[in-house]
Amino acid sequence: MRGTYGQAKRPAGTAAFVRALVFFAILAALVACGESETPQASGLTGWEQNGEYDQRYDPQELDRVKGSFQEIVELTPLDGMAPGIGVIMRDRADDELVTVHLGPKAFVGKQLEEFGLTAGQKIKVTGVWAEFDGKDVFMASKIKKGEFQQVKVRRTSDGTPYWSMSPEQLAAERASEFEDDGEG
Repeated sequence: MRGTYGQAKRPAGTAAFVRALVFFAILAALVACGESETPQASGLTGWEQNGEYDQRYDPQELDRVKGSFQEIVELTPLDGMAPGIGVIMRDRADDELVTVHLGPKAFVGKQLEEFGLTAGQKIKVTGVWAEFDGKDVFMASKIKKGEFQQVKVRRTSDGTPYWSMSPEQLAAERASEFEDDGEG
């Protein structure tokens, strides 16, 4: 069947069907993009931004600890939280062992593994001191070895946890990691 100007003529209703199909495909894509895992499903239970744990991080109290890495530990700072990852380090200033909280295992685990720490290696950790179960711990914003290798888990300026950021925000943060003086 030929229509005007020699073009094939579509059966009645085809254009409406195609428009409906495109509409539902776009709708399905938007719904899929809008879905996010629950904290429980993503391994972030208790680690949410502005949650009880997060509120203990006060960026106005930023500090640095230098020392030597001892071991990686799994930790659960508060009852009901998903497992977290931390490190034990020996503080160079007073030779004391310091427990450093890095973040949820689901977010930090692989990064820390790829970071490749070895016992006795010199590290520098930026973060804040907090108390959990009557013990002082260090809540990290970043852990650094050497001049250029680091794992950042929070925005240093305001303490925003990287695990609470959108992929776009996280990409922007990571792109600017070395634009500061290396200490921020």
